[in-house]
Amino acid sequence: MEKPAIEGGTPVRETKIFYGHQYIDDVDIQAVVDVLKSDYLTCGPKIGELEQKLCEVTGAKYAVVCSNGTAALHIAAMAAGVGEGDEVITTPITFAASANCALYCGARPVFADIDPETYNIDPAKVEAAITPRTKAVVAVDYTGQSVALDPLRKICREHGLFLIEDGAHVIGTKYKGQPNGSLSDMTTLSFHPVKTVTGGEGGAVLTNDETLYRKLVLYRAHGITRDPSLMEHEPDGPWYYEMIDLGYNYRMTDMQAALIISQLDKLERFSARRKEIVAKYNEAFAKLPQIVVQKEIPESDTTRHLYILRLDPDRLKIDRKRFFEALAAENVCCNVHYIPTYYFPYYEKLGYKRGLCPNAEKLYAEIISLPLYYAMSDEDVESVIEAVTKIAEFYAC
Repeated sequence: MEKPAIEGGTPVRETKIFYGHQYIDDVDIQAVVDVLKSDYLTCGPKIGELEQKLCEVTGAKYAVVCSNGTAALHIAAMAAGVGEGDEVITTPITFAASANCALYCGARPVFADIDPETYNIDPAKVEAAITPRTKAVVAVDYTGQSVALDPLRKICREHGLFLIEDGAHVIGTKYKGQPNGSLSDMTTLSFHPVKTVTGGEGGAVLTNDETLYRKLVLYRAHGITRDPSLMEHEPDGPWYYEMIDLGYNYRMTDMQAALIISQLDKLERFSARRKEIVAKYNEAFAKLPQIVVQKEIPESDTTRHLYILRLDPDRLKIDRKRFFEALAAENVCCNVHYIPTYYFPYYEKLGYKRGLCPNAEKLYAEIISLPLYYAMSDEDVESVIEAVTKIAEFYAC
């Protein structure tokens, strides 16, 4: 049996590979250069062009682009009317912003446990967590797999709640044949560099509701409007504008918008390649008893942002940390997504304690995020599979 590099063996790779990486081609670069040579670097025509493009890609009626995915969640919570004394239900297996958006509005995040097989928020746990103070549910499409939208929409409809889909991972995914982004009250997107489509940074909120759309536009830009129909006073002249609500400077630049438009033109290619890599991983790891493969619901045609390697601790002589370090020694550099949000000291100071969501806590202790991105070569993919297999078999119980 081949010895892992961490035990003195030879690494499967000579160079390091990381869990995520953007793909930028000459067309993307030219799109940004064209904006840099134009009259508008921000608040220009590329913003509306990107919003229209997102509507075409997702089927949503309205899109509001903004500075990042966190800003998108914040203005979505504001548009839903989340405020002091309210509760917002979300999953702990997510980036902190999914819960923080409630705190920004003076509300309290309530954590509902996950389905132990799909790793997405469990609709039954969501319903059990509802109280008279619940205002919204922030459901995260973890790894890019769609949440169970049918039961979640039913629950939210019956209880009069807003369903905010945190789709930071989800672009390219379809639920029952329809693109995610047009299926919830609001869906937020992120264009961080490790996401399927990137603008360096950037975010968006998608909705089919005109009232929500108008609120989102205001909250993105200081609560300021130039629309005379929304003003309370007679305009002083063509320069006139009014601040009619308290908003934020969450605008996106035209350079970012141009890059995202160019990236969206490649979404089908990006999605197809990610699916190919996931299929190869799943086929290989299903043969290893030390590895648990994430279950996918049949309704979700998934474009994965993350590939989660779940270890079976009962079948390994080492823990997750040692497995992670062993992969790094093979030059396969991974990550972990995510630390349960209420583990963080800030949340501990708010009174949250471990033990809230046993399935989520167990998942966190057993997972590693493997490299997954469009530009991975077949040799890259095989080297990751080889590294995982070598370590799993060497340390098998």
